[in-house]
Amino acid sequence: MAREMKEVGEVSKGNVITIDGEPCRVKKVSSSMPGKHGHAKYSIEAEGIFDGKKRNLKEPSDSKVEVPNVEVNDGQVISLSGDSAQLMDLSTYETFEIAVPEELQGKLEEGEELKYIEAMGRRKIRTD
Repeated sequence: MAREMKEVGEVSKGNVITIDGEPCRVKKVSSSMPGKHGHAKYSIEAEGIFDGKKRNLKEPSDSKVEVPNVEVNDGQVISLSGDSAQLMDLSTYETFEIAVPEELQGKLEEGEELKYIEAMGRRKIRTD
């Protein structure tokens, strides 16, 4: 998947960036005034897309941060087995195994269509 770089000063709430090798959705961005000889410092609070962990990043405004390519795709449930499901992508017809989030366990049915997120070679059923 393609990735691009963006200056920290251009990051805004809702963007997806990589922190510690994990794609994260930005929840809050705040900045401090530049010092006598420096740049403004940015503090970014984000939450991991796949693991839900909160992460923080503090960098000067001209630092670069990685922006991963995040795709939201449509899929159809082919079969269910415990806490995993076999999905078929509705545009490429590719089939793959994917974990079913706790809030959807017991609620999915075979043949049901849903959305899933793909970023940095990983996939997750979208729950929002």
